[in-house]
Amino acid sequence: MFDKNVVDEVLLNLNYPSDKFDQIVETLVNIGITVDIKLNIKFNGGTQEFGHINGTKIIRTSANTVTITEMALKRAMDICAGIVGCLVTGILFIFVAPAIKIADPKGPVFFGQKRVGRNGRTFTIYKFRSMYVDAEERKKELMAKNKMEGLMFKMDADPRIIGSGPDGTRKGLGYYLRHLSIDEFPNFWSILKGDMSLVGTRPPTMDEYNQYELHHKSRLAAKPGLTGMWQVSGRSDFTDFEEIVKMDSDYIKNWNIGLDIKI
Repeated sequence: MFDKNVVDEVLLNLNYPSDKFDQIVETLVNIGITVDIKLNIKFNGGTQEFGHINGTKIIRTSANTVTITEMALKRAMDICAGIVGCLVTGILFIFVAPAIKIADPKGPVFFGQKRVGRNGRTFTIYKFRSMYVDAEERKKELMAKNKMEGLMFKMDADPRIIGSGPDGTRKGLGYYLRHLSIDEFPNFWSILKGDMSLVGTRPPTMDEYNQYELHHKSRLAAKPGLTGMWQVSGRSDFTDFEEIVKMDSDYIKNWNIGLDIKI
């Protein structure tokens, strides 16, 4: 169960007797949850950067402190990109849809898959289908050729790609859809809906998420993105999942609107 157990923020009582208080806070922050700590003390003068919840002073601890203005700018950028991207997707559909049906008549034009987003929210990601319909079933047979160390799957000469041939070396329709990132354009609908952002972290599949260790969940502290740090840093060069986790975590910790524009 994902959506029914979504937690974005936790309020802790500082006076709660626990020798594991620091560990609890660190664990929650590391998996992307914002922690509010209730303060049963008075402040006389000075300026403190504290928050308030129903009149109670709290210290807010999270991976990154983001202002409402910054979040509004990011969402505005996503809406503009989503509208333009959906219009372009409609134009591409006129040409891509017939090409997919000709290359592989057995399957649909679009590929939909459940993914895990911010703090465990689930949503369906959509792409122009670039693989044969039995791609997920065949993945188990190809795990020995996985070049990624960790939870993601990537291989050279993938025979599941439409038009790639039995050995995966031929460059067919699926190759060009993926190489030019045309298959990703339907994701602009998810951006417009608010499930994704233009820039963010890669959303894991349900199977990947179920194998996550605690520190991997730090990637879920932000909305997943159509592109992100590891994609623009040469995604084909990465073979270690832990490197991707670190890069995504660094993006979240250092996020500002300027970083998104740069990416």
